[in-house]
Amino acid sequence: MSDLERIKNTLPVINSISPTFCLAKWHHSQIYLQTGHTHSCYHPPPHKIPLEGLDSNPSLLHNTPIKKQERLSMLKGEKPSGCQYCWNVEKLGEDYVSDRHIRNSSIYTKERLDDILLHGADYNINPEYIELSFSNQCNFKCGYCHPTASSRFNAEIREFGPYDSVKNHRLEPTGYTVFENEDENPYVKAWWDWWDKMKHTLNILRITGGEPLMHKSTWNLLDSLDSEPLPHLELNMNSNLGGKNEWVERLGTTVSRLIKQKKIKQFKLWTSIDTWGPRAEYIRTGLDLAVWEQNLDTYIKTTKSPITFMCTFNILSVTTFPLLLEKILEWRAKYDEFIPVINTLDPTERKIRFDTPYLKEPLQYDMNILPLEDYLPYMDKTLEFLKNNMDDSDVTKFSSLEYEKFRRVRDYMASSSANENYSITKIKEGRADFYNWFCEFDYRRNTNFLETFPEMINFWKMCEQESLLRKIG
Repeated sequence: MSDLERIKNTLPVINSISPTFCLAKWHHSQIYLQTGHTHSCYHPPPHKIPLEGLDSNPSLLHNTPIKKQERLSMLKGEKPSGCQYCWNVEKLGEDYVSDRHIRNSSIYTKERLDDILLHGADYNINPEYIELSFSNQCNFKCGYCHPTASSRFNAEIREFGPYDSVKNHRLEPTGYTVFENEDENPYVKAWWDWWDKMKHTLNILRITGGEPLMHKSTWNLLDSLDSEPLPHLELNMNSNLGGKNEWVERLGTTVSRLIKQKKIKQFKLWTSIDTWGPRAEYIRTGLDLAVWEQNLDTYIKTTKSPITFMCTFNILSVTTFPLLLEKILEWRAKYDEFIPVINTLDPTERKIRFDTPYLKEPLQYDMNILPLEDYLPYMDKTLEFLKNNMDDSDVTKFSSLEYEKFRRVRDYMASSSANENYSITKIKEGRADFYNWFCEFDYRRNTNFLETFPEMINFWKMCEQESLLRKIG
C-alpha cells in the first residue's frame, strides 16, 4: 500500500472522532532536555515542562498540562492555534495532504484509538514516538536556528549581543535556561528515570540536538542498548553530518552491530540540507559540503541503511532547489546497490528520502515575503522538475508523494496574498527584517549575501527600502 493510499484509508476513521483530531498529541513527543521544553511535533511552538512534580512523575516530560488541554480541544473539534501549519494546508482544499494526515496514518492502530477514546485527554500516556534532545552542543549555527539549540549560536549572541535590528527572531535567553552540563540537568535525570518505565512500550526513539554525535548522553544511550537490548525499538537520529568522519564511522559501526545482534529493531538517520552549493553553506553556517558528502558516503557504505534529508524549505531555498533535487537523483542511482530493499511489502520505498516542510519563522526566512511575480516561477520550475522525473515504480526517481508534498509548498506560497496571516503590514515588516538581519549576519559571520545570491538583488533593494522607511517612520 502506498503512503497516499494509507492516508486515504485512515483519514475517514480519524475524522470520525473530530475534524481536528491528531494522534500526535498523544503518541508523539519532542522533548528538549537542555531547556526543559516540549511539543508534539515541530510545528507548534514548544512550551515549558514544569519542574514541580517531575521527580515523582517523569512522564511530565510529555504529558504536560498544556498538551492535555490541546488534546481536549481536538476531541471537541476545536483547532489549537499552535497547529496552524496544518490548518493552513487543509484550508487549500481536500486534495492537499497536511502533516496531520501523514502523522495520523503513520501512527494509527485501532488499539491506540480505542485507548484514547476510553481514557480521554487527561491521562499520562507513554507515547509511541519520542524525539529527544539531550543538549544544545553543536558545531553549526544555522541562521534560522536559536541559541537554545546551538552552542555556537549561543556563543555568537554572547559575543555580539542579540540581533536588535529585527522585530522577529528574538534571540535573548528570556524564559530559557540552557543547561550546558548534561550531568547537572534535572530534565536529563527525569529522562533516565522515565526511560526505565517507558522504554518497553516505546516504538521509535529519535535523538536530535544540537548535534547528537557531540553529546555524552547519546553514546550513553547506545551503550545502554548494548547492555540492555530493546529488540522492538526503532532508533532514529538527526545529525548535521558536518562533524568528524570518525564520529560518523563510529556511529555506523555501532548501530550496525546493534542491528546485527538484534539489540534494536532498526536504525534510521536524518540529516539537514536546504539546497546545494554555496547557498547551502550560507544558510547553515559551519556546513562544508565536501565534508558533508564524504560523511554521507561513509554512513551509507558502513550501515547499508536508508537516509532521509530534512529540507527546511525557506526563502533562501527558492531559487536553486532543483540543484539539490539533481543531487538526490544522483545519490539514489549511486547508492541503490549498497542499500537492500527495505520493505519487502513495498519494494518501491525510497532509500534516499527527503521531505520539504516550509519554514514559518523567523519571518525574514519565510518564502511568503517574496514578491510572487518574481519568485513563483522558480517554484513552478522546481515542481516541473519533480514531475518530469517522477515514477512511483522506480526507486531512483521521485515518488508521487514527494511531488505532492512540494506542490503544497508551492501552492501555499501562491495563496499567500489571500492568507490572513500575510497582511501587507506583516510582509513589509518581514522585508525590513530581511535586510537588517542579513546585513548584521554578514558582519558577524564574514559572509556576503549579494555575492552568494546575486539573483536576489532586486529583492534586496526592495527590503533595503522597507528598512529605511521603518527607520524614518
